[in-house]
Amino acid sequence: MHIQSLIRKILKYLLTAMLLISLPAIGLSQQIIKGTVKASDNGESLPGVNVIVKGTNHGTVTNFDGFYTLDLKPEEKVLVFSFIGYEDQEIEIGTQTVLNVTLKSKNTAIDELVVIGYGVQKKSDITGATIQLKGTELSKQPVLTATQAMQGKVSGVQIISSGNPGSTPQMRIRGTGTMLGGTHVLYVVDGILTDDITNVNSSDIVDMNILKDASSSAIYGSRGANGVIIITTKKGSSSAGKLNINYNSNIGIRQASNLVKMANAAEYKNYYQAATGIAISGPTANTNWYKTILRNAFEQNQNISISGGSEKATYFFSTSYLNDQGIVLKNNFKRITLRSNIDFNISKYIKTGFQSSYANAINENGFNNLDINENGNIGSAFNDAYRAAPIISPKVGDKYGNVSAFNGQVGNPLLDIENNRVRVAANRIQAAGYLDINPFSFLSYHSSIGTDILFRQARLYDYKFLNDETNFDVAGGNQLNSISYLANKNVQNFKWVWDNYITFSKKFDKHDFKLMVGTTAEKFQETWLSGSRKDVPADSDLWYLYNGLANSSQNDGKGDIWTRNSYMSRLNYSYNDRYMLTATLRRDGSSRFPKKNRWGTFPSVGLAWNINKESFMQSQHLFDVLRVRASWGVVGNDQISTDAYTNTVIPNLAYPFSGISSGASNGSQINQIKDPNIKWESTAEYDFALEFGVLENKLSGELNYYNKKVDNALINVNIPSTVGDADHQILTNATSIQNTGVEVMIKWKSSVNKNLSYSIGANVTLNKNKVVGLNGGEPIWGGNIGAAQGFTTLTDNNHAIGSFYVLKVLGVFQDDPEILNYKSSNGTIIQPTAKPGEFKYWDKNDDGKIDDKDRDFAGSYQPKAYFGVNINVYYRKWDFSMDIYGNVGNKVYNGKRAIRINGKDNIESALVYNRWNGSQNPSQTQPGANTGNLLASDYFVESGDFYRINNLTVGYTFPDPFLKKLNISSLRVFITSQNLLTLKKYSGFTSELPGSPLDSGIELSTYPTTRTIALGVNLNF
Repeated sequence: MHIQSLIRKILKYLLTAMLLISLPAIGLSQQIIKGTVKASDNGESLPGVNVIVKGTNHGTVTNFDGFYTLDLKPEEKVLVFSFIGYEDQEIEIGTQTVLNVTLKSKNTAIDELVVIGYGVQKKSDITGATIQLKGTELSKQPVLTATQAMQGKVSGVQIISSGNPGSTPQMRIRGTGTMLGGTHVLYVVDGILTDDITNVNSSDIVDMNILKDASSSAIYGSRGANGVIIITTKKGSSSAGKLNINYNSNIGIRQASNLVKMANAAEYKNYYQAATGIAISGPTANTNWYKTILRNAFEQNQNISISGGSEKATYFFSTSYLNDQGIVLKNNFKRITLRSNIDFNISKYIKTGFQSSYANAINENGFNNLDINENGNIGSAFNDAYRAAPIISPKVGDKYGNVSAFNGQVGNPLLDIENNRVRVAANRIQAAGYLDINPFSFLSYHSSIGTDILFRQARLYDYKFLNDETNFDVAGGNQLNSISYLANKNVQNFKWVWDNYITFSKKFDKHDFKLMVGTTAEKFQETWLSGSRKDVPADSDLWYLYNGLANSSQNDGKGDIWTRNSYMSRLNYSYNDRYMLTATLRRDGSSRFPKKNRWGTFPSVGLAWNINKESFMQSQHLFDVLRVRASWGVVGNDQISTDAYTNTVIPNLAYPFSGISSGASNGSQINQIKDPNIKWESTAEYDFALEFGVLENKLSGELNYYNKKVDNALINVNIPSTVGDADHQILTNATSIQNTGVEVMIKWKSSVNKNLSYSIGANVTLNKNKVVGLNGGEPIWGGNIGAAQGFTTLTDNNHAIGSFYVLKVLGVFQDDPEILNYKSSNGTIIQPTAKPGEFKYWDKNDDGKIDDKDRDFAGSYQPKAYFGVNINVYYRKWDFSMDIYGNVGNKVYNGKRAIRINGKDNIESALVYNRWNGSQNPSQTQPGANTGNLLASDYFVESGDFYRINNLTVGYTFPDPFLKKLNISSLRVFITSQNLLTLKKYSGFTSELPGSPLDSGIELSTYPTTRTIALGVNLNF
């Protein structure tokens, strides 16, 4: 089925359903009252508020934007507004048609309902480490994904962002717990399990519930090892059949921030002459290559939704359009989303519903996002802009400057960007349906089935670049390309998941029981096909493989399929709302493992004590909330290749038996040996916590301690070459990893008077990561950046994963006598070929020479602490919010500076002036002018500490009298800045450096960080 045809059918069905469900709303007209209900302490809209005509059962509830509408009879004069945690309010209607209400908090947030996976629970009954973020908190920031807006708002959750349009930030919950087993957090979006939410529009989210500890996530078994985030999207409300319309928009400008200042032409020539003794008399340009390839980028995000319904059916439809230009020329990300949530009350006992979403995303000339070409042309262009000599012009007339003629290893960045083309188009459909049957008050049955379908097409085109006047006066070195190249790759994914569970709940006397038992099944299938040809015409209308040289054709393809079957149960018990017990048990079977290891059992237990509800606490007036909890749980990780236990065989090899004269026989050879006993990574975690609320809950907080240990973690272990494996390694369970930490969250919220209220929240996480047992495996090298540097990280016992392992610089040689006097204990000159101005390295093993045996640990990218501060102020119709995020105690490796491997590469401006220069500047920290090829050392290891204002927003909500004239329920306008200011010690571009656990923290092909200034509007009818 063609994608375009599929999209048209989806739109047709959605529009038809919208019209049919909306028909009851047409033509109804009595006295109508409508408005928005907000919280008095923070001004946020309140969903689910009961709006009832006093003395009757006639009423409605507010939708997820806090909006309500209600038909009234002439005799109905008073409305009652009620909501959990807030004081009831009665209001006479009079002649009003718009009635906006603010409810005063009772400060009993402990009784809010929290989604816990296959059910909900009161926060006061929860025994695990969970936290909820409201959609209203996330929507304050105009970001691509809700993940970005989470940064700094939740303890224990580290978000590593990127400026790359279309990218998903990396998330670590309570440290890194695997090396090769997959680090993806599990997202559950309306029951659909996924590891990517770039297709989810943030404005559609009601709340996100983060399950941080193993006790909470054990209900998801093998999917819960890296934490679970449950996302609930908006639904309609039974507002007397009325149609509610919500529109959100923001438009802004993005620009590069924290760019490294490179040497100008004069500085470059000065440094080059000092390094080589050769004066440059050639090109005379003065080019700032970053200004050449970067721009102020436009971005916009438009969202519109409609919702409504009746007592029998409710609906929610939304659509959004996002256009996010990259700050690098020609880079652009566009996304369109559609979502529909429809629910039907079939009877008093039966409810059913359907959710569906569609997302179309197109990424042009992206950065580090392709499976055709790992870096794309943008990645190489940005690195070339760092290294390219500033004395070369980007363009002279219609000819590109020949950067490669001066340095054969560096190309013209502008040529790459303007002439190479990379395009990735993805279409994703998610759909689910559910059935709830409640035959008795104590018994319910839930069944749901969901699908996730992805079509992705990627295309790469490299132009022909020749070094002659008739084509481009550019090519040489890494840009010389005598023939054009076209590559395509098509990927199709299909996944379904089917959940069935029964919940039994019973309360008698002071005992409250709830038991859930169920099953879930899941299947995933992927196929992909790729092909390439050379000498394809430059005309984009002819970019098809059949237009290329037939004899240059290459193709590849692969398929993947896996299944999971699970049985699960959970028991919740509370006594007198004081003592809580939660116990879960899940049994998972995964086809990724050999038959004898396919099943894993994942138990958990949690206890909590609401001390403030004890009788002996009733006479005290300090604590409104005081509770302690403890939990233990085990979760698994099966994120490995489906052929991880199957040997790879090369067939049809000729073997001469009984001598060559007798001829050869066909045979096969094992090319890659696999471990037939590979099994689950298993994570066991203990969690202890104290929660409190004082001064009428104006001051609340939470203190957590956790100890998480991963056993049977996967690593590659060396094996003898005699066994025949080409890589001499085997993937097996041979490591243990431990994360221990403390999390602190504290919040103060108060109202100064009826016009002014505010809240200040802060959270901090201290985490220590280390490998506690290689169990026969050898230390693992990582972070290979090539050239003279080689590997830069080592993972070994009692150190964090991916710790930097480099030479130690003792200083800079000042003169020849110092070089000759630097000897080992046996009198050997350690660095006999060194020159004044070069680094003096530590001879760790005292063997009289500098080599890899002299390397030592120099810190890790994993932070010792990260924190967030969140400030909200509400004054009359004005609102102000500021979010601060910080990261301390980690190290980063300046890979861009390290790969300056040629004397003709450009240099950072600061290094020109701070370099060792004999008696004029006898520096002990900066080397003299050099031609590159410096060894991997702690000179390139720098502090990764940074502090950033993530969000600064000022908004104004227009007063009701003004809105009534326009028949508008609410209108808010705002101005916001994202990543407004960053303070950092690191001399490079950014301290936030996503990567695999073994390679994180190295700045190489890193997209520039950006700041955004935007204007926005929130409008409700």
